[in-house]
Amino acid sequence: MSPKSSRSADGTKEGGRGGALTPARIAVLVLFVLALIFIFENTQQTKIRLLIPEVTMPLWAALLVLWIIGALCGAYFVKRRR
Repeated sequence: MSPKSSRSADGTKEGGRGGALTPARIAVLVLFVLALIFIFENTQQTKIRLLIPEVTMPLWAALLVLWIIGALCGAYFVKRRR
C-alpha cells in the first residue's frame, strides 16, 4: 500500500486534502476577514466615474464589487494554469 493511500487508525485517509487547517488556509482566511472588515468600515457615499456616467454609491459596495471581480479574475487564471 502506498503512503498516499494508507489509512490511519481511525479509518480516515492520511496525506489527503482533508479539512486540516494549513498555514496557507489560515492566511487566506485572515486576509478574507481583514478585507471584509476594510470594506464594511468604509460606508460613506462616494462618486464613482466609469468612462462617462458618474454614480454615487456607498464606498463599501464599490469595494465589494471590485473585490468580487478580482476574485473571479484570479480564479479564472488559476483554473487556466492547471
